[in-house]
Amino acid sequence: MPTPTMKAIRLHEHGGPEVLRHEDVPLPEPGPGEVLVRVHAVGVNPPDWYLRDGLTDLPPETRPVFSLPVIPGTDVSGVVEAVAADVDGFSVGDEVFGLLRFPSFDGGAYAEYVAAPASDLALKPPGIDHVHAAGAAMAGLTAWQFLIEVGHDHPSPFQTARHRPTALGSGTTVLVNGAAGGVGHLALQLAKGKGAQVVAVASGAHEAFLRELGADEFIDYTKERPEALVHDIDLVLDTVGGPHSRRFLRTLKRGGALFPVFFGEFDEEETARLGVTVSGTQVRSNGTQLAQLGRLLDTGAVRVAVDSTFPLADARAAHERAARGHLQGKIVLTVA
Repeated sequence: MPTPTMKAIRLHEHGGPEVLRHEDVPLPEPGPGEVLVRVHAVGVNPPDWYLRDGLTDLPPETRPVFSLPVIPGTDVSGVVEAVAADVDGFSVGDEVFGLLRFPSFDGGAYAEYVAAPASDLALKPPGIDHVHAAGAAMAGLTAWQFLIEVGHDHPSPFQTARHRPTALGSGTTVLVNGAAGGVGHLALQLAKGKGAQVVAVASGAHEAFLRELGADEFIDYTKERPEALVHDIDLVLDTVGGPHSRRFLRTLKRGGALFPVFFGEFDEEETARLGVTVSGTQVRSNGTQLAQLGRLLDTGAVRVAVDSTFPLADARAAHERAARGHLQGKIVLTVA
């Protein structure tokens, strides 16, 4: 009897978007603790192109182990097709969404079907479609775990201290750098939901979008330097991060905090002198937190913006769109 197959995107080598191959692969079977999901949409995230590139952007000591060929992707929304005998809480026919097996690179989401750990999934909010649900998982959990609740005890590969979110309220001012992107636009809404004042930093084309989401102040970084304009900030969430993140230290009040999503290099003496904290965490799969976020998505208290969609077979075009940057929300792959 022939092995059942499905269409998926696989990497057989590292390189640019052209190495993404759309091909037949064996249909996965759910193992213990897993459900089989018929995928309707897949969120596209930076780790997808880090994996495609061979993880060259990550410090060697932080690189997860994987082998080729590999199916990239972690964010899915779809329908449960089969349930392992030991799984409670999900049934065949349930609409679900999730961030799968992150921070490993075993998500296998760029496919028509995926075997998903039940603990990584939540019921899809009925108020949003599969495209928006798929766009919510990694970006939403990143914003949640940085700003609201870490939800796990795993240390970050970039620091020894456990990350502690800043208490947000009506007296708190938060600056979000890269506010129009996937993590940024969701973080802005979560901070506003806690009553904080939010300063959004992005290119000018995104001003109307970010003000509609609730930004109290907008800075076009192509025209002005945020660190020269704002001071006495309680918290900076820098969704861009990296080597230039330390420039935001001068925007903080004493006792303030800088949370770079992609960690950079910081001088401990400088942060001590300024009386500020630099902290981060590594987003991890968490179905329970996703269910909490899902309730906000269902009521419209938080909404996912979709920059663009592409059919699964056109994953190359989706990665080319990501490489051009200046995203407004999320890129999503659709699966017929």
